[in-house]
Amino acid sequence: MPKKLSKALTPLQVKNAKPGRHADGDGLHLLVKKTGARSWVYRFMLDGNARDVGLSRCAEAIELLRRSGGEELTLAQARDIAAIYRMKVKAGIDPLMERDEAAAQAAAAKQAQQVASVTFKATAEGYIEANEGSWRNAKHRQQWTNTLATYVYPMIGDMAVSDVDTPHVLAVLEPIWKAKPETAARVRGRVEAILDAAKVRAYRTGENPARWRGHLAQILPARTRLSRGHHKAAPYAAVPGILQGLRTRKAVAALALEFTILTAARTGEVVGATWAEIDLDKAVWTIAANRMKAGREHRVPLSDRAISILAAVKKLDSPWVFPGVRGGQMSNMAMAMLLRRMKSDVTVHGFRSSFRDWAAECTGYPHEVCEMALAHSIGNKVEAAYRRGDLFEKRRRLMVDWAEFCAGELAFGGEVVPIRMVAQ
Repeated sequence: MPKKLSKALTPLQVKNAKPGRHADGDGLHLLVKKTGARSWVYRFMLDGNARDVGLSRCAEAIELLRRSGGEELTLAQARDIAAIYRMKVKAGIDPLMERDEAAAQAAAAKQAQQVASVTFKATAEGYIEANEGSWRNAKHRQQWTNTLATYVYPMIGDMAVSDVDTPHVLAVLEPIWKAKPETAARVRGRVEAILDAAKVRAYRTGENPARWRGHLAQILPARTRLSRGHHKAAPYAAVPGILQGLRTRKAVAALALEFTILTAARTGEVVGATWAEIDLDKAVWTIAANRMKAGREHRVPLSDRAISILAAVKKLDSPWVFPGVRGGQMSNMAMAMLLRRMKSDVTVHGFRSSFRDWAAECTGYPHEVCEMALAHSIGNKVEAAYRRGDLFEKRRRLMVDWAEFCAGELAFGGEVVPIRMVAQ
């Protein structure tokens, strides 16, 4: 029977050891690589299986080296650590499993510490940055940013997102739930989306405390479904008179508003129009999908009057069709403020309703032609699937008729009143 090794190595042998495995006895081995790198390993038997556990970077080794100021374990230090591991094995403890559990606990503690440092505000800002590319316009981003800054961040912005719970969400919503129901509903939805994203990123666990159905619906009083409200519109018979008032004004906003009425377009579509979208020869204004509410490209047929307006503003030599007073893009409020100065109790968007009422009551154009003129989506999915065209030529005739109606007895003629860049 071979003699059992115990403390077989000397410090000098350790120092001069060649590449290979060198046994010291009692399960302790010195491993030397061809590169000269060396490490200590303890081999043990547990449940009939031989296993190796490294000692050079274990917690005990790190502590010994910290105390001694050394860089590598000495033979004596390695023997001391091996003795600790032998005691663990005799007690039925698997050193490798113990090390794995300790590493897992350390990783979990580190993750918990990192998660605790992630605030709701930081998560919200990350969510906005990740999703803003899919939002149609900067206004939507601004609404997200403003509502969160006004109603949410003062309450829970600096909280760890992992700690946000139902009482915190209620503290945000209850002060505005009855006073500003539409805003409160949007805030709740935005908080819910942010907390869902936080869960996906493993910043939090459990149910979403901002969820409405089956949760907040049981606490907050039910809201009646709010209508978005109607944009106050002028009776279509009054439109020619309003246009006559616009003709007396020399501001670019007056021409922009007249163009908006003649094309039945939305404010954002007009103020954001560039000359790259306009084909004067073909009398077509093509609005890209990313500028349209429905997310689809929209071609607008231009009447002779609309072309005359474009010819006039073309002289302003700006990339924007209707530039602002400082040369950049016109403000979204320019036309609304003009109507206010004219003492007109209608909205810019309301002229779309005026157009639609006129088309329904005074013309025989089919419903779908009128709806496409307003760039409305087709509600019937089957009809939408089979309708490939945009009824452009029919819409051209419709818009020419609308322009003639708007002219009424005004007889605009071919000339446009000279314009200058004045306050809008």
